[in-house]
Amino acid sequence: MRTPINEALLRHFRDLRDGIHGQAVSRDDKEHVFITAVGLLDPVARTALDELNADLLLGTGEVVASGVTRSREGGLNAMWSLTWREQRACHAQPIAVVAHYGSDFHHPHLRGNTVGDWPLNVFDPADAAGQLGTLRVIAAGDAHNLVFQESYRLMPALTREEPGQESIALPDGTRETT
Repeated sequence: MRTPINEALLRHFRDLRDGIHGQAVSRDDKEHVFITAVGLLDPVARTALDELNADLLLGTGEVVASGVTRSREGGLNAMWSLTWREQRACHAQPIAVVAHYGSDFHHPHLRGNTVGDWPLNVFDPADAAGQLGTLRVIAAGDAHNLVFQESYRLMPALTREEPGQESIALPDGTRETT
């Protein structure tokens, strides 16, 4: 039995070979598939980011979804962002899962704010659920890169006092009482 990641790669390769995306051939049909995929991915992307929020941010973050938007270049995008106080205070990018279908792309992809592309092959709820591991890795990669670019102090799991304490460390090293 193939893993969901390897099955996604094989679908991607077949699409490239056959000039289709799932059963869609035209740009309009592929955009419809993308819009459907975004709806199917919504609970999965939220799960991946909610898990990261619970474990790394101690529940202090907020997941925000953009819905499907059209880019200036004519492509389609959807973004799920995890933002929190420390990240906003230093003007860093949020941790994100991004679905995008560029105007000159053969088919859509997934990525993070700092993590590269992965094929987006979602045609039904089972396909969407099978992407949870991929979305977890994208979100975790964004978290890693954000800490590398800024500081470990962005992660409340590393800066919060022991349970029951009220003081937290902010990215600039100061402490704030909550």
